[in-house]
Amino acid sequence: MTTPQSPRSDTRARIIDVALELFAEHGYEKTSLREIADRLGVTKAALYYHFKTKDDIVRGIVEKMAAPLDDAIAFGEGKDWSPELRDELLRRFAAGMGERAPLLRFFHENQPALRESAAGLAFKERMIKMITLLHGPEPTFRDKLRATVALTSMHSAMFLLKADLCGPGRESADSASVSADEAMEAALEVALEVAAHIEPPAH
Repeated sequence: MTTPQSPRSDTRARIIDVALELFAEHGYEKTSLREIADRLGVTKAALYYHFKTKDDIVRGIVEKMAAPLDDAIAFGEGKDWSPELRDELLRRFAAGMGERAPLLRFFHENQPALRESAAGLAFKERMIKMITLLHGPEPTFRDKLRATVALTSMHSAMFLLKADLCGPGRESADSASVSADEAMEAALEVALEVAAHIEPPAH
């Protein structure tokens, strides 16, 4: 049963969506809180009730984007590593990230601004924890690299869409118009292929 959103959480979600639109149009650094409030059709004071700074909005964006990552981590923690667990972690992560394409694009395009922010560092910690769950105990360097590449394939898929590398004149025969869902499906396929080479420790 779906729990209805409260008016406050619904407003926060709208603010995040509008902020993402403006960040995509003008860039994070050049977008002001005033512009976000104007696009929403609310006063700046009303916006302050939910987010007092752009950094607070970014924190909200990261929390929303990290939800499937947190769910996958909670699922994997405490379980013995196995190829089946590795693959299920990737599937759970991809299933949640498919509907977060705008968030992924924002994060990819604004890495310099986010890298040292509190929200960015918190997301980095989550990614490290997820990578550790994917490669399991006693990993080789190649296992760590494969786990990292598998996980970041979701981000790479969104980069390809945004860069229009699959657009007219550049596409292969089967990629003329790739949707975000199709891109995420392809990313999961690639992630599973890469992760399949992570070997369990030999004892």
